[in-house]
Amino acid sequence: MNYYDEKSAAYFTNSRKDIISLLPGKQGLHVLELGAGGGDTLMDLKQRGIAARVVGIELFHLKDTYQHDPLIDEFIVGNVEDMDLSAMQDSFDAVIMGDVLEHLIDPWATVRKVSTVVKPGGVMIASIPNIRSKEAFRKIFIKGDFGYTTQGLFDRTHYRWFCKKNMIDLMAPEKFSVVSVVSNLEFKKGSGTTKFNRLTFRVFEEFLTVQFITISKKAA
Repeated sequence: MNYYDEKSAAYFTNSRKDIISLLPGKQGLHVLELGAGGGDTLMDLKQRGIAARVVGIELFHLKDTYQHDPLIDEFIVGNVEDMDLSAMQDSFDAVIMGDVLEHLIDPWATVRKVSTVVKPGGVMIASIPNIRSKEAFRKIFIKGDFGYTTQGLFDRTHYRWFCKKNMIDLMAPEKFSVVSVVSNLEFKKGSGTTKFNRLTFRVFEEFLTVQFITISKKAA
């Protein structure tokens, strides 16, 4: 059974505005997105003038999406773990990996491979679910039930799980250093959890955060 068949169309077609807001520079970028879904984030980047060139890689061909839209310079359907990206070396200002690494068998090898396509001084931005969150504690330790789901932290299509420390290690291959790790709470300004996080000086942030976004920069 292909568990991706259980997912709604919305799973593949949302624009990652949170990640876009963290991109260095705001115009003329060359951007590669892994797990590009229907191409919504790439289209957003192009339409807003943030990117001059966008390339997407997605495991599935998705009907009625932007995958074949002429605004997207190149869209590749296939498994990035099996791809040779050597022709793209030093081609991109930024690589976006929005909730994709946890779906891979060997995300460490993929990050090393993808890091070669980033220009000196460029960045890799990855959002990764946080298994140390209170949601995981409640389900595993209180309820005693791992409880796979069709999306979210316990998505049955996840192969790997990470805490914040593991994300930092993952996103710091040779020539890269992690310059920022941002909690998803930063994009939920009005929520009670966000207010509690700030009032407690972020002491409990790793337990309150469902997803971290890491920004890694390549040495110039």
